[in-house]
Amino acid sequence: MFLNSNSLEVLSALSYFTVFLTLIYVFVVITFITGWAKIPYFKFNGNTPITKVSILIAARNEEDKIGKTIDDILAQDYDKNLVEVIIIDDHSTDETSAIISSYANQGVQLIQLNEANALNSYKKKAIQTAIGQATGQLIITTDADCRMGKNWLRTIVNCYEVNGYKMISSPVAYFEEKNLFENLQTLEFSYLIGLGASTIGNNNPSTCNGANLAYEREAFFEVGGFKGIDDLASGDDELLLHKMAALYEGKIGFLKNEDAIVYTHAKPTIAEFLQQRKRWASKTTRYKDKLVIVMGLSIWLFNVSIIVNGIMSIILPAMSLKFFLFQIIAKLLIEFIFLSSVTTFFKRKQLLLLLPLLNPMHIVYFVYIGLAGNSGKYNWKGRMVK
Repeated sequence: MFLNSNSLEVLSALSYFTVFLTLIYVFVVITFITGWAKIPYFKFNGNTPITKVSILIAARNEEDKIGKTIDDILAQDYDKNLVEVIIIDDHSTDETSAIISSYANQGVQLIQLNEANALNSYKKKAIQTAIGQATGQLIITTDADCRMGKNWLRTIVNCYEVNGYKMISSPVAYFEEKNLFENLQTLEFSYLIGLGASTIGNNNPSTCNGANLAYEREAFFEVGGFKGIDDLASGDDELLLHKMAALYEGKIGFLKNEDAIVYTHAKPTIAEFLQQRKRWASKTTRYKDKLVIVMGLSIWLFNVSIIVNGIMSIILPAMSLKFFLFQIIAKLLIEFIFLSSVTTFFKRKQLLLLLPLLNPMHIVYFVYIGLAGNSGKYNWKGRMVK
């Protein structure tokens, strides 16, 4: 290919700009590494918890999993007089409601949503409705397809009573993977959980997961609940976290203890995986922290630049190949360091062997989700929302 001197200068400038983007990404992941390291491992101190807890689950068409989740919750090593379980059936069309009702004699409460008009955020409506009826001092949300050990609840409450947090983000992990695709998701999801924890460790909370989230009922009302974010289908976790962090600086914690982990399953198909990630990405349009937005855009541009350099290294290998290899190697090494600590906590360090395979796929996926997640609608639980 023939290029004049001006074109070569432009391409050279763009190539060096990709080095700048790479250095930004490395710096950002270093902050993840330090933020994760700042979070101390929490040890249960043996005290008997005294806090009344309301466990809330929004469920839609979960007949194959909801029973196991309820069994795990009822098996918790916690005073039954201090626990109420409220499950909101979000217009299920299967036997979810009947299964929940079968636990009524064990104290499980069922609320059935009956919205005549279509909503964009059924889950927030479900949680808000349940909180209105809850009597616990501490609200804990999880999902209808999650599993947990018998010390899950007492560990969260002990952390709350010891540290006085207003909100506690606890770890979520995938398990029972059936194939390579699901193992790749587990590694990528570990990165996301570690990222969210690290922002809390750095006292700049930005992400969490509603499958394992605890917050004071009073604090929920103090920040106005979901007001202002209730028109968005997603964000019952992250956007609420932002409201809490703005009002209660230094009162947000991440619970680094394996007894606090809840387990769920990776998505079985690429289509379901992409729909889930589009839903998660959609809430970034409501981030108010400009630094987080700039950081996210920089990371997205970094991934775009890798694709561009990859294409250019085929067309002009003498000019672009060294920049492409620099980006790939830098990304792989810094993510390996970060994920080494996170996967050690989850006792899944063997998954690091998949990182060289995950890395190139993640670049393309991240660029796609950055566009698709912030435009148009997506399918969630059989409904089109935005």
